[in-house]
Amino acid sequence: MVYLKEDHAPAGYTVLNFPVTDVRTAVRALGERGVEFLRYDGFEQDELGITGGQGPEIAWFADPAGTVLSVLSRR
Repeated sequence: MVYLKEDHAPAGYTVLNFPVTDVRTAVRALGERGVEFLRYDGFEQDELGITGGQGPEIAWFADPAGTVLSVLSRR
């Protein structure tokens, strides 16, 4: 169950990672459904918003309340 909280302040970090087999496929599928991926200074991100230079491929997005989530490669 999800509910609104008037004084909600989203965390300034990733709260939940969704492990996926193929980050590119997941990002494209979510993008087709209107999800916008975040961009961060200091990270080299490709045209889809995916980075992976220092670890597994990852792409961040926010839920409607501003909570940061990600899709993260299982590999």
